[in-house]
Parts: sequence; structure tokens; C-alpha cells
Amino acid sequence: MEELFRKYPKAAEKAVEYYTEVFKRSIEESDVDEIYKEYARETVNIDDEHVAKMIEVTPRGAFDFFDDNGIYITTLVSAADGYFKWEIHSEADVHETSEYLNNRKMAEAAAVEKAFEILNEKL
Repeated sequence: MEELFRKYPKAAEKAVEYYTEVFKRSIEESDVDEIYKEYARETVNIDDEHVAKMIEVTPRGAFDFFDDNGIYITTLVSAADGYFKWEIHSEADVHETSEYLNNRKMAEAAAVEKAFEILNEKL
């Protein structure tokens, strides 16, 4: 995923901004003491490496980020054999689809990679 961030720097920058904002919002909306909130604000640094790792571990978590940027990812399953594929639609009428892959996580990771490419071109 880190290689993906190097390959699509504009999309990566946008992802870091998004996840930083999500983190800040979650701190403000939490019920913990203000001391802990302040500590989190001062010590947690959301950077390319952290965001890349989060997306690598759970690519599905990036779907909301892409939704917010007009890129919509869907995964589909073949009930007969349990293989998955993805489709991407965007505001620009970009429609991409994949072949079936061995499992959901592979399909989600491949979709996120393609979505990064689309977003980088859009920016």
C-alpha cells in the first residue's frame, strides 16, 4: 500500500487529510476526559505510513473515503464458487470492473488500488 501512495501522491495526500479529519472528529466526539483528548491531539501523528497501513489491513475501511470523493466501490460474489469481483462507478461516469478474485479481501484491495488511480487522475 505504501507503494500505491508513492505512485498516486495526490490521492494519497487527500487520504491522509481525510483520515486526519476523521481522527480529530472522533476525539472531539468521544466521552473521555479533556486531558486524554489533549494528549491524543498532541501525540498522534496521522501520516502516509499510518494511513497506508490502515488501508492495507482493512481495505474496506477506505470505501467511505472514496464515497466522499465521488468514487463508489461495490464488491460482488459468485455464489457458485465464492469468488469476488469489484465494480467502480464515479461521478465522471467511469465504470471499471474486475475479473473474479479468490476472496473478498483480495477484491477489496484491488478495488482500492484502482480507486486511488482514478482519484489521482481526477485531482
